[in-house]
Amino acid sequence: MTPITTSPAALDRTAVSDRFARVRARTRTIFGLIRDEAYYTRPIALRNPVVFYEGHLPAFAVNTLLKRALGQPGIDTHLEDIFARGIDPETEAASVARGNPAWPDRQTVREFAAEADRRIAQALRDADLVRDDQPLLRGAEAVWAILEHEEMHQETLLYMWHQLPYQVKQAPDGYETLTIAPADVPEGRTRIAAGQATLGTAADEGFAWDNERPAHTVNVAAFEIDSHNVTNAQYLEYMDANPQLSPPPFWECDGGTWYWRGMFERVPLPANWPVYVTWAEADAYARWAGGRLPSEAEYHRAAFGTPSGGERRHPWGEAPPAPRHGNFDFERFDPVDAGSRPDGASAWGVYDLVGNGWEWTSTVFAGFAGFAPLPSYPEYSAEFFDGEHYVMKGASPVTARELLRPGFRNWFRPRYPYVYATFRCVR
Repeated sequence: MTPITTSPAALDRTAVSDRFARVRARTRTIFGLIRDEAYYTRPIALRNPVVFYEGHLPAFAVNTLLKRALGQPGIDTHLEDIFARGIDPETEAASVARGNPAWPDRQTVREFAAEADRRIAQALRDADLVRDDQPLLRGAEAVWAILEHEEMHQETLLYMWHQLPYQVKQAPDGYETLTIAPADVPEGRTRIAAGQATLGTAADEGFAWDNERPAHTVNVAAFEIDSHNVTNAQYLEYMDANPQLSPPPFWECDGGTWYWRGMFERVPLPANWPVYVTWAEADAYARWAGGRLPSEAEYHRAAFGTPSGGERRHPWGEAPPAPRHGNFDFERFDPVDAGSRPDGASAWGVYDLVGNGWEWTSTVFAGFAGFAPLPSYPEYSAEFFDGEHYVMKGASPVTARELLRPGFRNWFRPRYPYVYATFRCVR
């Protein structure tokens, strides 16, 4: 499918309504992967219990689009308040200290979500969604914000589900954790010539989050970059050379044998899958290997630049994202072998730059010069400009295809262990 445009010049109500229906259906599928006994548990101590997120997604849409942007009444003030917002506190102690309300039962949450879906769907069909005199509706901003907010949260939900015991999860029919493995991943580096890279998303490209604005061009010196992500096999060599190290977050050792803790089952460690690690672990490995992590600009140059000096919409070119280009858009809940989607290689011959795992960079998350908060979600980025978060680029297996624009930025703390993040080294 072709990604739906977010052009500010026109709003295709049919396409937007279809995307909303598809996004909400996917959320229901994701909640259907876990059993009722997990509903009030915290898969990750630093985050809210599962019940919060089933209410938060419709509440965000109601609060942002219906109430703030369109001035319409809400559905249930109490639910719209307790489900308004939840982010990772810095420590577990802070999580406990902030307290929790008495969460409603699941039927109440689902009834609220169903009514929210009905009202949002009606607004997408009939309401005045594009207005220059209302900041939240310029370019239909509130519409795109609620859609992308939910798509991003779907990935958050799944890395939370990854931490749940297997007995409270159920895999989709026919799902297999391991795939047929190709030949060994060749090791090697690619030389990227000096040139320019465009960071961020230009205003005429449609909706973007505030940390993507304004788009700007930077000069990038020549460098060498690993053609493939660091694999589990390579990281195991590093572990063997440094026995004092703790294993990566998704590894488990049992009887001297290493295993991968997949979404639905534990399997022998797949040697050629990209290793998922924290930023701190990636940075330490890179230094041990005689390299470093790429900057955000270097990632852009390797992913979207070309030897002729131009830039592409995607590493593979202008074609819309498809499964042959990478492991993204919820095709799988686990990685595939590095390099097994060669049609997604960049113009330089660098593989898997989008999909199969977010890529850590050395760039500290901050606003670009000229940063201005987004009216529909002013706290989205600025609260994290604290020097304690690092930019990630690319996509994971459970990143929606609509988020695969070059300027999209993700970020996490350097020791946050739950995200689907890998890396490669530059020299």
